[in-house]
Amino acid sequence: MKLLLTQTIDKIGIVGEVIDASEGYARNYLLPKKLAIQPTEGNIKRLEVAKLDYEKKLRDLREQKEKLLEKLTGAEITVIRNANDEGHLFGSVSKRDIADELVKLGFAIEADDVRLDEPLRRIDTYKVPVHLAGDLKTEIKVWIVRDKSEAAAAEQKAAAAADAVAESAGAEEEAPA
Repeated sequence: MKLLLTQTIDKIGIVGEVIDASEGYARNYLLPKKLAIQPTEGNIKRLEVAKLDYEKKLRDLREQKEKLLEKLTGAEITVIRNANDEGHLFGSVSKRDIADELVKLGFAIEADDVRLDEPLRRIDTYKVPVHLAGDLKTEIKVWIVRDKSEAAAAEQKAAAAADAVAESAGAEEEAPA
């Protein structure tokens, strides 16, 4: 069934575009929600202006993303997390965490722009891809470091344990004498 879109629908088409939709999808979803109408000459002319406006908006958005990509190329962020002695994080670093850190640095990034196959779970340095659009891609460097206050507390515990072992070894040497 041929329909004229009145709104842009992801993966279907943009406003003012004539699409070929299945009967059920058209009757049960597009037409009742007024997302599409019959493609008559009057409707096509009426939505032509909306289509031009939308295409201009897409061009402007593309230019903004290209500028953001230039700024983002070579960016590095540091994420501080609690971890055990072997470097395994208590929790993980997700694409949402990376996007939040980038937003703090002034980049207008959504979590869906950050591409991670799985969350990061170790202290290390990672190259994380960022896709702003189909062909606008870059990589950023993500440093995951251990929380300094936790590291200092762990070192104090280790030092206290070493002192306790040394004292007990010293007490054992004195006892037989």
